[in-house]
Amino acid sequence: MAFGIKRADVVAWKQQIDQGQVAFLTHYWLDDRFPGCKTVTKVGCKDLDRLSEWGKKYGLKKEWIHHRKDGYSHYDLLGDKQKEILKAENINELLLD
Repeated sequence: MAFGIKRADVVAWKQQIDQGQVAFLTHYWLDDRFPGCKTVTKVGCKDLDRLSEWGKKYGLKKEWIHHRKDGYSHYDLLGDKQKEILKAENINELLLD
């Protein structure tokens, strides 16, 4: 279940994706499959080759991309990997507690 996110944040994320950028969106999220994880970061790009190349830098596999028909395909980052990548990308404002 997603919560703690504003529509404007989702719109901005989608606009960045539409412009071909690698875009980040973090929100609070609870799922029993991932105990201990309170947030998820979605990293999307409309250019799936670019997204895959970006993911390789962090050991993410192309197969892990969540493919969406609406054009907003993305990686889901959770836990320690999420924190590692956000810090490496110098996106500290998205490190939610």
